[in-house]
Amino acid sequence: MLRLQRVEPTPALWSDRATYPDRLIFHTEPWLRFVAQSQRAEPVLATITDGTGTVGHFTGLLTKRYGLRILGSPMAGWTTSYVGFNLESSIPRRAALEALMPFAFGDLGAAHLEIRDRGLTEADLEGLGLRWAAAPTAVIDLSPAEDDLFGAMASACRRNIRKAGKSGVVIEEASGDDPTFADEFYDQLRDVFAKQNLVPTYSIERVRSLIRNLAPAGSILLLRARDGEGRCIATAVLPWYHRTMYFWGGASYREHQHLRPNEALIWHALRWAKGRGVTEFDFVGGNSYKAKYGTTEVPVPWARRSRSPMVARLRDVAKEGFALRQRAVARLARTR
Repeated sequence: MLRLQRVEPTPALWSDRATYPDRLIFHTEPWLRFVAQSQRAEPVLATITDGTGTVGHFTGLLTKRYGLRILGSPMAGWTTSYVGFNLESSIPRRAALEALMPFAFGDLGAAHLEIRDRGLTEADLEGLGLRWAAAPTAVIDLSPAEDDLFGAMASACRRNIRKAGKSGVVIEEASGDDPTFADEFYDQLRDVFAKQNLVPTYSIERVRSLIRNLAPAGSILLLRARDGEGRCIATAVLPWYHRTMYFWGGASYREHQHLRPNEALIWHALRWAKGRGVTEFDFVGGNSYKAKYGTTEVPVPWARRSRSPMVARLRDVAKEGFALRQRAVARLARTR
């Protein structure tokens, strides 16, 4: 049987975690520090043992809502993706998930658990008292040659990339200490949400915190698109680590979208990542518009379990309340 034991972060622990082939940026110290700061949450690191030695690790964060302890790995709204486990190849993920239950609800005293692990399947979740929703993501395999990657895109997408170049759009890589990048991104993000009569779901400080925590390790690519007159018309935030680059956020001004800066940003990011040995680009979501880039859909269920039905209902009410608040704030902003 597997057992989880909470451990304190040490240089030796971080070094061991970095040896697992399934490691993601969401398991790293800089990323956990970013989430802990933005969510006022407490990181939880645990080793997974099989009675003879360590065979894996678990990553999560503890927070409180309505006075209840919640273990997120991750939680919705944290602007982080799959967390969960790092495991030796011989260890079934279902076995690790079974061992997580007594750790979460017993050792940690959590009232609610949520987990989204890139390696878990719906078959792994059955019979464990979990509820889950399908949360597929769109990915691009970067191993083919650059010409093949371009050719795999929809013809309209290729035309848009060419149009951006002919229209004078230039892609620029921003440094992590650029004082204006976060402001430009967030102003464009407001415009994106305004198109749907909404407001952004997070503050500009979250963008600044992400850059502040990841830039020193060189684990984030910040791109801006400028038009022929030098104006910043679109931006993209792209964390990367090990074998994968992630699309954390992108934004552009509606009035300049006819210049097709968004497609140009993604094409630049794909080539940049491929040139550094990254083998996968993950859009962190499965929206249909991403298919034009030649993506493959990967199922990644988002599972949750509560100590009682009342806690489960509180979780659903909180989610509904957040959506209502967002629409109310957007209406108030339009009247000002």
